Amino acid sequence: MNDRVTPPIHATPDGEAEVAVVLRLPWEDVARLGQDAGRLASQMQRPVTLDEAVSHRLRSTRPAAHAKPAGEQPPAVAAPSASVSSLPPRPAADQARQAIERINGSA
Repeated sequence: MNDRVTPPIHATPDGEAEVAVVLRLPWEDVARLGQDAGRLASQMQRPVTLDEAVSHRLRSTRPAAHAKPAGEQPPAVAAPSASVSSLPPRPAADQARQAIERINGSA
């Protein structure tokens, strides 16, 4: 059985998408989000929820240095042997799953 569950995605009237997720965070991170919400509320002159503060933070952060713009391909790397270069490329989902497993130490 597949343990993964795809969260429902809803289109919003303003042309954005809404995805419901559950995160487990340490209280220190929740406190920082509360501080972000307070600063945002001060700027916007109205109350701001933690959800709104998180959305604002995700939109306003710069992409990570390793992130590539959509469609940009990494530079080609010479294959170590002819047999490896003849293999079809792995699907991105497999690459992501293996990267997560390496990070979690379960590979």
